[in-house]
Amino acid sequence: MSAMPAKLHAYSVGLDIPVFTQDQRSVRASLSLLLRAAFQPPKRITRTLLNGIDFQLQPGDRLGVVGRNGSGKSTLLKVLVGAYTPSRGELSVTGERQGLLNLSLGFNPEATIVENIILRGIAMGLKAARVESIIDEVLDFAELSEKAGHRLRTLSSGQRMRLGFALATAVRHEILIMDEWLGTGDASFIEKAKERIHSHVESAQIVVLASHSFPLLRSVCNKAILIEGGEMKGFGGVDEILEQYAALLKAPVTVLEETE
Repeated sequence: MSAMPAKLHAYSVGLDIPVFTQDQRSVRASLSLLLRAAFQPPKRITRTLLNGIDFQLQPGDRLGVVGRNGSGKSTLLKVLVGAYTPSRGELSVTGERQGLLNLSLGFNPEATIVENIILRGIAMGLKAARVESIIDEVLDFAELSEKAGHRLRTLSSGQRMRLGFALATAVRHEILIMDEWLGTGDASFIEKAKERIHSHVESAQIVVLASHSFPLLRSVCNKAILIEGGEMKGFGGVDEILEQYAALLKAPVTVLEETE
């Protein structure tokens, strides 16, 4: 972990992605699609997913991210965790980031569980020796020690979730970025996982949490940001932003395409 105080600053951050579209065809016209594709290639357009995101987080800050479905929350988290590079503005980060977003992302179904831990751990930026040192702990927490040599594709969706969570939380980082609170899976594991999340939240210098739960946001966060249509509509204290969000929920919906 870094010896310097963590920081997460966004300066007018925006994100554009290319999208390929074609004119809508009738059913009859669609039947000749393969023959016509060479003469009517898709059009390339640019879609803005985020624009004007601006905030500064210091050690001790817990930021709640709120907004309606499709508003850009998940896209923002992916920018903050480093999955996407901003198209505009600047994201300044000091400290190691830990993302609890898609826990099954990056797994190879044909590799064994241990092989997946090694591959995913290295992809997370851990050195080989560090990955090797956490294998037993990950298997134990995920309750998969007896299946260590099994291929990932033999696991149930719940077992994959446990493996992803155990690996993602095996190492503590200064900055913790989460999409919703863990709420699916075996009840006994969920309780154990929530205890670990609380521990990580307490030890992290900075936490970013996207959630629709007002009580959870009030209990965890000291700041909040409101996203609507990919733009920041408010940044400030939790109660202030939740009041603004509650008023927005009564307004017409502005939806962007969230990226998965």
